[in-house]
Amino acid sequence: MSEPRSAPTIGQLVLSRQLRGLRERAGVTREQAAKLLHVTVATIRRMEAAEVALKIPYLQVLLPAYGIDAADVAAFLEITEEANKPGWWQRFHDVLPGWFSGYVSLEEAAKTIRTYEPHFVPGLLQTEEYTREILRTGAVGQFDPDRVERHVALRKQRQALLTRENAPTYWAVVDETVLLRPVGSASLMRDQVARLLEMSELPNVTLQMAELSAGHHPGTYTSFVLFRFDVPEVPDVVYVEYLTGALYLDDPTEVGEHKEAMDRMVAHAESASRTREILTDLHRRF
Repeated sequence: MSEPRSAPTIGQLVLSRQLRGLRERAGVTREQAAKLLHVTVATIRRMEAAEVALKIPYLQVLLPAYGIDAADVAAFLEITEEANKPGWWQRFHDVLPGWFSGYVSLEEAAKTIRTYEPHFVPGLLQTEEYTREILRTGAVGQFDPDRVERHVALRKQRQALLTRENAPTYWAVVDETVLLRPVGSASLMRDQVARLLEMSELPNVTLQMAELSAGHHPGTYTSFVLFRFDVPEVPDVVYVEYLTGALYLDDPTEVGEHKEAMDRMVAHAESASRTREILTDLHRRF
């Protein structure tokens, strides 16, 4: 049986889709591929959907059967071995829910990340103290300080994404309520606003505030994140989170509706320069 994992890397997603394309171009059905490996049809389907890891021995059987020559088989296997290396986030498996590990994998590989947040400062823009406070006050059930610190460390590791070489474009629209609702002390909030000002100066980061006085807008209902990738095999993905899990949407119609909502919110919200003015004034008042 192929081994399941919490979330595929972007390389595994690409290879799985390529494997399906090679099979279809060769005119081989899933049933025929399953017989070659002496596995179930469900196993082939899961391999092609990146729901399980691609095993090298399986590929050594399937690729020649799909008409791939020896040199290309060797290249595919080499790429697979590299793609199968665990992502850095798997070191946090003790605190990382399976439903969120997919998010970190997508975030790490995205070319563009667009997010709307009506409740909290987006995770990639939080200070450690802000993160610590919302994890502490938002804990459901028993509060565990050690787990909170592991979550803080995970979030800090994620934030390195925005300042690395070839960093993604990050565009966040936040409601004014995010900063009007105090999290911890005034000092904590002042430091958080200072962080937002600092991050908004990065060339790859755009931050816009949707003020309450501007009224209702299309994103009022819930937060969501749009991911876009630099590889054609991986479609745009929308991430929507709820208390105990998350939805990953890649249906073109649903993704398109979220894109339209995001575009309308960008037009509705204050400009990036005006947002910095608002944050500067808010920082003085804290």
